[in-house]
Amino acid sequence: MNRLTRKPADPLELVRSLRALAREKAPDSLLPAVLRRIGLGDLYWRLESPIGGVFVAHSKAGISMVSRASSAEEFERGFLRRHGRPVHLDPSAPPASVRALLKGTARRGRAALRFDLRGLSEFERAVLLKALEIPAGEVRPYSWIAREIGHPDAVRAAGSALGKNPIPLLIPCHRVVRSDGRIGDYAFGGRAKRVLLKAEGAEPETLEKLASTGVRYLGNEAGRYYCFPTCGGIRTLVRDNQVRFVSAREACNAGYRPCEACRPAAAA
Repeated sequence: MNRLTRKPADPLELVRSLRALAREKAPDSLLPAVLRRIGLGDLYWRLESPIGGVFVAHSKAGISMVSRASSAEEFERGFLRRHGRPVHLDPSAPPASVRALLKGTARRGRAALRFDLRGLSEFERAVLLKALEIPAGEVRPYSWIAREIGHPDAVRAAGSALGKNPIPLLIPCHRVVRSDGRIGDYAFGGRAKRVLLKAEGAEPETLEKLASTGVRYLGNEAGRYYCFPTCGGIRTLVRDNQVRFVSAREACNAGYRPCEACRPAAAA
């Protein structure tokens, strides 16, 4: 039978065939294969950091996860649970910039990294991107994060977003402390947070001591401005700025203006 005399397809049979296709399940290997083919497949490295070995997942969309899993298998399972897609070992060497940032030997370069924050809300992304602005060796309180992103009353929500940070170390949520100045919690534990801050020169013992006495800001008497205790480096600031304030309001009432670099809150 040639093309001109072929019998037309039965419309009902066509509909039944299409419905049957909807019940078919694609093999589990299809999604990873498609993602790898278009360059969006997830791979990971195992790298060293001041708190030990960590796994770093990445794709062309950016770095998507950092974890202290006890094994590659545990990391792969955790990644699949969190992101709903598999991740595979990357046989290539990681960039020197990533290795340096994880080891704490690079003071800059973090902003040049690309991060894959798919699945996070707009608020959560804003919190994490703001944390990227905190320089190494310095800390900021949760209230600073909330205020800087335009939600001054969302301090608790900002803390929750940082607690769920999928990319700790590279997005430095360890540089965010409690609003009273104490070190506070961390995804990898309080001890790890102190190790990281100490490695960067933030001196967590000094921060805790200042917080225990109620000191939240240090004033520069010559310049008549006040800062967070780590602004520009804690050693020089604590040594040279002996004017201490328990609140921003106290500093303002004493005639001190907020530092333009660390931008402390205008009122406490």
